[in-house]
Amino acid sequence: MKWRVIPLEANDAFMNMAIDEAVCESVASAKPQPTIRFYTWTPSAVSIGYFQSLNDEVDVNVARELSVDIVRRRTGGGAVYHDAKGEITYSVIAPVSMMPEGIRESYQMICGWIIDSLKNLGIESEFKPINDIIAGGKKISGNAQTRRNGVLLQHGTLLYDLDVRTMFTLLKVPKEKISDKMIQSVEERVTKVLNFGNFSVQDVYDSMLKGFTHGKEYEIGSLSGNEVIRAKRLAEERYKTDEWNYRR
Repeated sequence: MKWRVIPLEANDAFMNMAIDEAVCESVASAKPQPTIRFYTWTPSAVSIGYFQSLNDEVDVNVARELSVDIVRRRTGGGAVYHDAKGEITYSVIAPVSMMPEGIRESYQMICGWIIDSLKNLGIESEFKPINDIIAGGKKISGNAQTRRNGVLLQHGTLLYDLDVRTMFTLLKVPKEKISDKMIQSVEERVTKVLNFGNFSVQDVYDSMLKGFTHGKEYEIGSLSGNEVIRAKRLAEERYKTDEWNYRR
C-alpha cells in the first residue's frame, strides 16, 4: 500500500490533534491511505496525555501569560512541552494490519525510522522500550501510540532544541524546586540534536523525510478537502473545548 507523506507544516495545537483524528477517520474508511505527516507547533504548546488531569499537570496561568496552547491528546503518556522552534513532530497513521501486532514491536518499528533519520545526520541512537529513543545515553525522542477502529496512530517528537526553564515553569513543578540543579538534572537525562552538531531545522526535516520513507512506496501529498473540513470542525468542537481538555 502506498504511503501519503504530508510535508512539514506549522499548526496550532488544536489543529495538530484534530488533523491526526481526521486522518485516522480517513484511514478507517473503505479506501485507507496510510499517512506520515511532519509538523511543528505554532504557538508553542503543552499536550497532556489522554488519562491525565490538566490542572494536575499544567500551570494554566503561566501558559496564558506565555501564550502557550494546552491540548489533550488521544494518546496516553505524560505532559509534553512542544517548543515552536525546538522540535519536529511526526504522526504515523495506518491500518493496524500494516503494523506488527505487539505494542512494543510496533513502537520499535516506527522508532526505527527515527533512528535511521538520526543516522542520516551522523547521530547514533537506540530504541529504549517501550517508547523512547536514546542518543549519547540521553533521551532525544519520546513517542505515544493508540489503536482505535482498526487504525494505529503513533506520534512523537524529535528534540531539536530544548528550553528546560520554560518547560518547568509551564509544567506543575513547585516554583521553589525550579533550581539550576534541577535544570541540570534534566539536561543530564535529555539531549537535543543541536548537541551533536550545528544542524538547521531543514537539515533535520530532510533527514526525517529520508528516514521515514526509506524502502517505502510513497507520494508527497496533502490533506483532502474533506479532511481539512473535518479537522477544522474537530478543532473547534473538541480540541479547543474545556469539556475535552478539562475532562479529568
